[in-house]
Amino acid sequence: MPSKLITYDLKKIHSLTKIRAGETKFGEKTEVLNSGGDLEEQLQASGARFVLFGIPEDIGVMGNHGQPGTRYAWEAALKAILNMQHNAFTKGSKVLVLGHLDFSDSLKSIEGLSGEERILKCRSITEGIDKEVTDLVRKIVSSGKKPIIIGGGHNNAYGNIKGSSLALGLGINVLNIDAHTDFRKRESRHSGNGFSWAYYEGFLDKYFMFGIHENYTSKKIFKKIDQEDRIAYNTFEELFIRREKGLEFEINESINFVKGGKFGLEVDMDAIAYMPSSAHSPCGLSLETVRQMVFNASRSKNATYLHLCEAAPDPDNPKEMALTGKALAYLVSDFIRK
Repeated sequence: MPSKLITYDLKKIHSLTKIRAGETKFGEKTEVLNSGGDLEEQLQASGARFVLFGIPEDIGVMGNHGQPGTRYAWEAALKAILNMQHNAFTKGSKVLVLGHLDFSDSLKSIEGLSGEERILKCRSITEGIDKEVTDLVRKIVSSGKKPIIIGGGHNNAYGNIKGSSLALGLGINVLNIDAHTDFRKRESRHSGNGFSWAYYEGFLDKYFMFGIHENYTSKKIFKKIDQEDRIAYNTFEELFIRREKGLEFEINESINFVKGGKFGLEVDMDAIAYMPSSAHSPCGLSLETVRQMVFNASRSKNATYLHLCEAAPDPDNPKEMALTGKALAYLVSDFIRK
């Protein structure tokens, strides 16, 4: 198994699931691995269509001069997911809960660092995170399953894209619901350039950015993406401020742009208004709009994975943890919904 992967057993799952008489919770029906068994063999043998795992880290975010906190999203999400109802619409039996990639040692290694030294260390560690994510996603996609990845910064899009591409033997498309392009200069690895690296290296074929904010996209990046035939986007201001484009039409256009080939669905939670995230904003998409997009995209047979990233709830605020976890759980349920 990947060196950083910590797998979960039924004891772990049931400890987080609140059992109630007369109900069946999602966590009571999800699959887990047998400890000590071969990962790839068990993935192949599993009857689940989706494989859920977490990446509790914020190293890539800090390497991009961002605020830490994305390491806490997985904990919040897992509790909320396991405590959804198992029913005809949200079937726990569709999901294998794998576990999480553990980068706690790496997080400890940057404690006490500051300034440029901290930034450079975070970027170096992010390259190692890329390798772990790539390897795990490759194995899941190769087994015919669809990964659902939660937590960490948007740096992990690179590993999702590369792992899927290597498993499928072709460049994949991506629909990214995001306030930012994350198509910045390929200087070294961090949360702001996962897509530019994947595009440059041939793992990312077509790329659609939905709802980027004009206020936080540089002139240089607009010039770059406007020159690329395989890149398309709309802006939040086009959709909701100037109302130059219709929302329903643009949702369909964005999905149609990528669904001709295998594609990944990336959701940066900072695209949602008031969502606790690494770049939270009072202005953004509604959770309902993002839920609709995730559901519509998941209808395509070419939908390959779902990545929910950049959520950064305060671990000392139980209400914020619960609300963030529930938002993430809704999006997971929409991806697997009948």
